[in-house]
Amino acid sequence: MNSLAPLRCLRAPLVKRQPVSQPSVTLALQQTSAFSSTENRQKRNKGGPKKDARITQIRYFLQHPKTPRPLRFSRLRYLRHWTIHRAWQLYQSNLRKSRELELERQYNSMREACEALRLMDGNGMTVEDGLLEGDGAPGGKSGGKIAGTGKDVGRLYRIAMEKKGIWDSVPIEYARIQTDGPPKDGWNHEWSR
Repeated sequence: MNSLAPLRCLRAPLVKRQPVSQPSVTLALQQTSAFSSTENRQKRNKGGPKKDARITQIRYFLQHPKTPRPLRFSRLRYLRHWTIHRAWQLYQSNLRKSRELELERQYNSMREACEALRLMDGNGMTVEDGLLEGDGAPGGKSGGKIAGTGKDVGRLYRIAMEKKGIWDSVPIEYARIQTDGPPKDGWNHEWSR
């Protein structure tokens, strides 16, 4: 029986319950002022500034056992590896340059076509074409009116630049310009098709 005496002493604190904490005391310890504009202080003598989570993850994955070891090549094999890698980079660079040049060529072609449309009248004549044919002469076809003047100039360009029918199947709310912040009015819950 004497051997069980120390166990009885251990059982008493487990069974014994303490009263419920007093809310007024805990609230007073949590916050002393109604408003504070300063950030919470970090504990002193504990690790200094916070560590960046990205750096922690990078270190974890670099030192993880499943991460393969870095390649170790002999001099000649490293030279072969570097040569193939450099050739691939040059090939990719040439592909990028050719794609950019093709896009630039298409853009310049569209810009020249739009400029030609902007200078044309309804008959497909520009001011220079009308002057060359003598259309602006008093005895000409148009009766003295110079081609390429008036409201007909650029009519084809204005028609080509109209945006009618683009958003027929898509609600116009989806055409909002993408911004870094949310809209002023938020989501329109009353909207329906």
